[in-house]
Amino acid sequence: MGQALVEIRNITKRFPGVVALQDVSFTINEGEIHALIGENGAGKSTMIKILSGLYRPEAGGEIIFDGEPLREYSALESLHRGLVVIYQDFSLFSNLSVLENIALGPYVKAGKRLVDWKAMEAIAKTTLEKLQLPLDLNTPVGSLSVAKQQLVAIARALANKARLLVLDEPTSALSKGEVLKLFEIMRSLKNDGISLLFISHKIDELFAISDRFTVFRDGKCMGTFAEEELDDDRLISLMVGRKIEYKIFGKNKRDDPIMEVKNLSKAGQFRDVSFTLNRGEILGVTGLVGAGRTEVAQAIFGLNAFDSGEILLEGKPFKIQKPSDAVERGIAYVPENRLQEGLVLCKSIKDNLVITILRAISNRAGLLDQGKKSAMTAEWMEKLNIKPVMPELPASKLSGGNQQRVVLSKWLATNPKILIVDEPTNGIDIGAKSEIHQILRDLAEGGMAVVVISSELPEILAITDRVIIMRRGRITAEKFCEGLNQEDILSKAI
Repeated sequence: MGQALVEIRNITKRFPGVVALQDVSFTINEGEIHALIGENGAGKSTMIKILSGLYRPEAGGEIIFDGEPLREYSALESLHRGLVVIYQDFSLFSNLSVLENIALGPYVKAGKRLVDWKAMEAIAKTTLEKLQLPLDLNTPVGSLSVAKQQLVAIARALANKARLLVLDEPTSALSKGEVLKLFEIMRSLKNDGISLLFISHKIDELFAISDRFTVFRDGKCMGTFAEEELDDDRLISLMVGRKIEYKIFGKNKRDDPIMEVKNLSKAGQFRDVSFTLNRGEILGVTGLVGAGRTEVAQAIFGLNAFDSGEILLEGKPFKIQKPSDAVERGIAYVPENRLQEGLVLCKSIKDNLVITILRAISNRAGLLDQGKKSAMTAEWMEKLNIKPVMPELPASKLSGGNQQRVVLSKWLATNPKILIVDEPTNGIDIGAKSEIHQILRDLAEGGMAVVVISSELPEILAITDRVIIMRRGRITAEKFCEGLNQEDILSKAI
C-alpha cells in the first residue's frame, strides 16, 4: 500500500437546519481499497459530492490531492485530477454506444471540439482489453444488463485516467457471480496503483475486499481502521452506537386468500407462475437475479402485460390493463429502484407523499386542498418516522432509508389491501433495515397482505411467513419459513 493520495482535513458541511458533516478528517492511500461505511444519513453521500466537486465545504476544511490542495471545487477539476465517482445510477448515456460512453470523456476533458472516431475506438478497445471485457463497442448501453453497464462505467473511469475511483453501492443489483467478477476487477485496479473508495451496506462484502475502513456516524468520523482491527459487531457498534441484528419475527400460517395467481406466463420472462396470497401474511419471493421475480410483480401491477393466465382478487377474475386498475382494486407496488421509479427527486417530501392521492385531497373544482395536503404529509411523516421533519425538503436530500419510507408512505396512503415491495432494503443501512422490517410486519399484523421480493436470504428468513423460490422464470418451490435455512432456499434457486 502506497503513500497518501487524498487527505481530507477538517471538512464540515452545513445545510439549512442540518449539519451533514462535522470536522471530518481521514486519508485514502495509493493503491488501496478503502471502505467508507455508515448508516444512511451519516454523511457519506455529502462527502462524495465534496470530493467530486459538486459541493463546497465550509471555510477551514481542505482536501489535499497528491500533495496539492484542491483550489476549486468543481466536477471538471476533480476529473482533471483523476477522481471519478460511479454513482448507483452509473450516470451513463443509455442512448449512446459502449464506445461513446467510454471514450467521450477524454475529449470533454481536453476541451476538443472535433471527434476523431478512430482515436476514440482505440481508447475504448484498449480500456476494455485491460479489463478483459469482451463487449461490442457499437451496442447501445441502455440494452446492456446492469452488471455490464457498471463495467462500462468503470471502463469510462479508466479511460479518464482515474487515480481514485469512488464506487457507490456497486453491488446492490448484482448477482453473486457478478459481484465476484467486480471484485476481481477491483483487485486488478488496486494492483495497478489505482485507489478505490468503496461504499456499501453489505458488511460481508466489505470485509471480503477492503484494506481499511473509515466509519461515519451522524456526520462525524469515528475513525479509520485496518481490516484486521474490526469484526462485524465492532463495525456495527461504531456505525450506530448499539448492537443491531436481524430480528427473526414469529411466523404465521394463514388460510384467508385475497389473491390467486394462476398459470401466469410471458414469453422470455416467466412461465406457469401460480400461487395464493393470504390476508395478514408476508409472502417472500426470492431467486437469483434474472429469475423473473420483478417481472411477475410488475405483471400483477399492470406494468408488464402477460400473455396468458389469470389473476383472481377476492375470488373474482381481475383484468389488469394499466397500474391505475391495480390501484383501484387495492394493490400497491414499491419498485426496486426508488431513485428512478419511486420518487420525483427534485420535488419535496410533501409533493412525493401525496402524488398517489391527488383526487382524495382535491376540492370540487379539482384544485388541491393545501390544508389536506399538509395534514396528510404530517400524518405519514409521523407514522413512518421520516426525518428530518421538513416537508418542503427535496426527496434528493434524504438518506436512502428515509427515501424508502417516503415511497412506502405514498403507497400506504392509497389504503391498499395488497402491498408488493421489491427489494425493500436495497442500499439501506442495517439500522434502517430493522425499522423497515418492523413496518412491514406491523402492516401484516394489521391484516394487509404483503409480498416481499428480496435477494437477501437473511431478510427473507427474518420477516416472511412463506417463501416462493424462482429459477429461470418458473417457481421451483414454495415453503413455510419456520425452520427453513439459507441452504434449503439456495438448493432450489440454483
